[in-house]
Amino acid sequence: MDSRFLGIAELDGTPAVAVVIDVMRAFTTAAWVFDRGAEKVVLAGSLDEALALKQRHPEWVALKDGATAPGFDAVNSPYLLRDVDLGGRTVVQKTTSGTVGALAVKEASLVLCASFVVAEATAQLLRERGAESVTYVVTGEDGRAEEDLACAQYIAGRADGSGGADAGAYLRRAAGSRAAAELAEGVREGSRPEDVGLCLELDRFPFAMVAAVEGAHMVLRPRAATPPGVGAGA
Repeated sequence: MDSRFLGIAELDGTPAVAVVIDVMRAFTTAAWVFDRGAEKVVLAGSLDEALALKQRHPEWVALKDGATAPGFDAVNSPYLLRDVDLGGRTVVQKTTSGTVGALAVKEASLVLCASFVVAEATAQLLRERGAESVTYVVTGEDGRAEEDLACAQYIAGRADGSGGADAGAYLRRAAGSRAAAELAEGVREGSRPEDVGLCLELDRFPFAMVAAVEGAHMVLRPRAATPPGVGAGA
């Protein structure tokens, strides 16, 4: 399996398969949203689009990066969402990097959004699909975010069999990243120091997250991993 690791601005054309990585915090938050019962996540291209969707669908839950703001129901913090009941709800998500990365590859035949909390399920889906070439979109810090690159490299190794089972080194790289330090120190508005630990929980959830164009929007949905010993077509 050929793997490329690119920042959003480095993307050249439409990849066949893309895995968009945002560990701290978009796609950790999205995984928690699904765990709390949400049906789908609509990835908004701008704050104005997110607000417009919320106005058209008042029952939807709109969340964003940064501090709370009028019109939005929540912020991009897994810690603050971990106890929220989202059963059957639609969530609109707009973040600085993660949602931007997903929209940048929306024409790919397969788009997965990932972080450490869904790493193994993501790798398993790539194996099941028999992907020959995968582009990992490292969304943070113009493609240089250490936590995103570490996660991308870990998933790539799990997907093609080249990586070992020990994730410790990858998690330590993420824990030592600038993003982790800023979250721990409360530098980023709309975050909690507890977000760091939640973002570093390896394989907490047994599903991958698949994004696809549905009508006018890019929509993220969970895809359960195939149980061990069960064929992909079973």
